[in-house]
Formats: sequence, structure tokens, C-alpha cells
Amino acid sequence: MQTLLIVGCGDVARRTLPHLLGHYRIVALLRDARQAALWRARGALPLIADLDRPASLRRVAGLADAVLHFAPPSASGSRDFRTRRLLAALSRGASLPQRFVYISSSGVYGDCGGARVAETRPLRPLTARARRRVDAEGQLRRFGRDGRVRVSILRVPGIYAADRLPLDRLRQEMPALRGEDDVFTSHIHADDLARLICAALRRGSPNRVYNAADDSCLKMGDYFDLVADRRGLPRPPRVSRREAERTLSPTRFSFMSESRRLDNERLRRELGARLRYPAIVDGIDAV
Repeated sequence: MQTLLIVGCGDVARRTLPHLLGHYRIVALLRDARQAALWRARGALPLIADLDRPASLRRVAGLADAVLHFAPPSASGSRDFRTRRLLAALSRGASLPQRFVYISSSGVYGDCGGARVAETRPLRPLTARARRRVDAEGQLRRFGRDGRVRVSILRVPGIYAADRLPLDRLRQEMPALRGEDDVFTSHIHADDLARLICAALRRGSPNRVYNAADDSCLKMGDYFDLVADRRGLPRPPRVSRREAERTLSPTRFSFMSESRRLDNERLRRELGARLRYPAIVDGIDAV
């Protein structure tokens, strides 16, 4: 049985794990040893290591036939040194992984003025966190090309699930943009994302990028209204862009400064993706 290494063992990795058990020997790279018993109980073999401590990564060399890379970049700078350290450690082995799937962000496209965005669109990241994602993608493309590793990249928009809804934001009555100032956003249910990751692992083409989004086309404020209505909460107050910039934190406001609608045709055509929740209203109603 082949060995699959999971790097970045958060919520989506946890949802992906059941689809992998029985097909792979799963090794979970954990920076917190207190999580080892939990992942062992789920059927994975814990490996205590930290992407911020290169010496701890020695055991990953030659370990895996496939890698799922969920770990986010570090919190500062414009380069992703965590991915660089991981690839350096993998490259020290006698053999490289055959398959590699990286979970990136749709933020690499930057602001597209509400346009429909295919994977071929030039990347124009506006934030440092998005520039780190672009750096990681570039590293992985070179790794795939030079080492003949089949690398697939999923560009993921807003992830939601029953426990990943903006309920605290709504309860705090944080404002949304008025309609004329609002931005288009894309979404994907966390369980659908887990299935898409497995589809990319099986059928993703070498050095290929996929927009991992559902079919929805909503403005951000309309999404908040939908969640509020379904959960019996007040709809958020609507404000102008200028007022939002004045009252919200720079990080939160940055998400209100990029408008795009992800095209998922490649996902369906090449990965054969069938979403359980093709529209965000389906996912919200299900929870």
C-alpha cells in the first residue's frame, strides 16, 4: 500500500481523511504532539515535525508516495518558506512523491472587478498573504517540472460548513457593503472540498490548476443575508465602502476589496467533479 503524507492537519484535512483510509497508509505531520492520539485514533500515523524547524523534517525524506499540502504560509513576508522547507526535505530522499496536491487560495487572482475568472487569468495578488500563495505555487510548479512529480493546485475561495458560518460576525452586527459597493465572492462547502482534493489526487493533470468553487454567484452581503435568514439572526447593516474602510480592520476590509466569480468548468471537465452542494443555498439549507 502506498504512503500518503498529510501536511497541515486542520479541519479540511480531517474531512478528507475518511476518503483516503483503506487506499493509503496515512502519515499525518503534526506540529503539536498533543494531537497525536487523536489522529492515531482516526487511522493515521502521527509524525511530529514543524515546517518552521527544518531539522524536524528529516524523517519525511523518501517517506511518501503522495502528499496533500494544506499548511498555510507563515504570517509575514511575501515568500512561503514553509513550502520551501517541505520541498527541500522531500528532495533529500532516494525517491520523490509521485503525486502532490496543494491547497492554495483564490486570492492569488486579486481584484477582478466582478469578472468570471478561469485558471488562465494572470495572477495579480493584492495582499502579502496572497503573494505568499503565489510564491508557493511557483515553487511547486518547479518541483513538479524538475522532479517529474504530478503536482495539482486547487485555488480555494471561501470555505463554509455547519461550523464555519459567519455567525459571530452577524451577532456582533458587523456591517456589510451596500449593494452598489459590494463584491462578488465564491464559496465551497468543506465536505465538497475534501472530495475535490481526492479527485485531484486521483485524476489531476501534471502542473495543473483548478478553481475549487461551487456554482454560486453571490455578492458578499447577500451571503451574509442568506446565513442570517436561515439562522434567525438580524441581517447585517449595510454601509458604504468608505465607511467600511473606516470602521473595519485592514485584514477584514481587504476581503471586501476583491471581486471575482470563479469558473469551475475545468474542475468538472477534468476531475469529473460532482458537488453535493452545487449552490451555497443547498449547503446552508442542509446544515
